[in-house]
Amino acid sequence: MMATKELTLTLPEKLAGEAEAAGLLRPEALEQLLREEIRRRRVEGLFANADRLAAQQTPPLTPAEVESEIEAARAARRAADARGG
Repeated sequence: MMATKELTLTLPEKLAGEAEAAGLLRPEALEQLLREEIRRRRVEGLFANADRLAAQQTPPLTPAEVESEIEAARAARRAADARGG
């Protein structure tokens, strides 16, 4: 599904000229740039979350705790599947 959005960019003249010459102002190029930036921000967020998690002084889960979490997730998935969602 595609949405149409009309954008007005205000850029320094030199940058606008370089971007246009490089083909970066075409819809396909802008789409690619936006997708790449969204992906970069998601990855950056994952690393930031990983850093926050690593900074916590909580002990790692034991194998039994990991197994318990896996079983709980599986049970929740089975219950959701049984409800049809």
